[in-house]
Amino acid sequence: MRKLKEVLRLHSLGLSQHQIARSCSISQSTVHEYLSAAQTAGVRWPLPDGWDEQRIEQALFPQRPVPSVWRKHPEPEWAKIHEDLQTHKDLTLQLVWQESRESNPDGYGYSRFCDLYRRWLKKLDLVLRQEHRAGEKMFVDYAGATIPIHSAESGEVHGAAVFVAVLGASSYTFAEATAGQDLQNWVGSHQRAFEFFGGVTEVVVPDNLKSAVTHPSYYEPDLNPTYRDLGEHYGVAIIPARPYRARDKAKAEVGVQVVQRWIVAALRKRKFFSLAEVNQAIAELLVRVNQRPFRKRAGNRATLYAQLDRPALKPLPATRYQFGEWKTARVNIDYHIEVERHFYSVPYALVHQEVDVHLTGETVEILHRGVRVASHVRSREEAKASTVDEHRPKSHQKYLGRTPSRLIEEAQQIGACTGQLVEAILAAKRHPEQGFRSCLGILRLAKTYPAERMEAAARRCLRARAYNSTSMDSILKNQLDRLPIPGDPPVQSAVDHDNIRGADYFDSAPEIDPPAIP
Repeated sequence: MRKLKEVLRLHSLGLSQHQIARSCSISQSTVHEYLSAAQTAGVRWPLPDGWDEQRIEQALFPQRPVPSVWRKHPEPEWAKIHEDLQTHKDLTLQLVWQESRESNPDGYGYSRFCDLYRRWLKKLDLVLRQEHRAGEKMFVDYAGATIPIHSAESGEVHGAAVFVAVLGASSYTFAEATAGQDLQNWVGSHQRAFEFFGGVTEVVVPDNLKSAVTHPSYYEPDLNPTYRDLGEHYGVAIIPARPYRARDKAKAEVGVQVVQRWIVAALRKRKFFSLAEVNQAIAELLVRVNQRPFRKRAGNRATLYAQLDRPALKPLPATRYQFGEWKTARVNIDYHIEVERHFYSVPYALVHQEVDVHLTGETVEILHRGVRVASHVRSREEAKASTVDEHRPKSHQKYLGRTPSRLIEEAQQIGACTGQLVEAILAAKRHPEQGFRSCLGILRLAKTYPAERMEAAARRCLRARAYNSTSMDSILKNQLDRLPIPGDPPVQSAVDHDNIRGADYFDSAPEIDPPAIP
């Protein structure tokens, strides 16, 4: 889905359809289809804000027809076949054809197979002379030789890899030692190479190592997503060399040979204890390499760089590229994904779906179909979870909001006695969570009965030490809350008047009037 954007971006840089096809790992006809649809729809790079892959596809292909099915025999790997024929003297082309027909019964016939192989063989020794425009290409690769680094503490020796970058027009060379050939070192070396050259080329041509190409292919190599992001940040097109075609990156091959002969070999007698020492020594010798005069032409790499490549390079971006790895993950039923043994939450609606994860040094971004759905601070704690409360469904949010202090606070809003009852229920249990349901039952009664009756019922429960919702429900249903509690002082009359005798009058002995005298 990301390749629609990539095709439009590379086309805006002025690359040909063939170059775009190789960089995006798609066929040239597909590139032509995308660009024609974009021209018809009036879509150009840069895209409007908020456009994701689905929006672009809807704009370019509103009523996309079902592609027609067509059949084509897969092209045999002639280079591998030729290598096998050269290695095994008893191997024949007929046996190779028979083995290919066993795996692909509908493949080429024997005569056609032999004819295609001979045609390929005739072109084997042809060499295309490449003309490099100023500022167009940077060729990158690792040297085969390594530089040993000794540990001062343990005495162990580790071989440092040597990264080499060469500009196409001037052959101006950059080299540095890294701890390894992993993705982070690979990307970091590109950044330092661009800064060494003082600008950015239009195209970068790497080899098919794992840090650059996820799935090597003669026709459609698939770039590592992090490496592709580097290209987007610096505005360059990345076009890997074809597998087993060293001539595609001849500049890098020559640059590697020069670095191994004039730098690695020159440092063979020195003993290094850190990468910083190695790179300082490489930088000193690199100046000599770039200023070394050509044998068959005037000038040197440095003078040609100043004359050709340096004025043609594009400026560096305002900010450095922030390294980030890409991974894929599937959302578990607890709406979390696992990344490096830590769990990160995503919106619960994405359960069971696959998402893309972008890992930087400090953050974890989670994307679904090109749209960011979650962002977390990166954590290195194993078997722990980073959860955003808004990612939970409402029922889970409500359940997790049931804390003792929260329940007591809600009960106190009804009245002081209700709050005391809830607090007494929680205190009477071995663990407060055992009383949660009883407290929720009491709070639910407040939706049916007024606060005055709730308070009276809670007072009666507290007096009787009946710390449960069942007792309170029974009191309210039987209207026992309206009766006075034994031991409470009598309720005073609300009206005070001379004509009202009051209770004391009936408690005193009645006076008997004397009989009348006749």
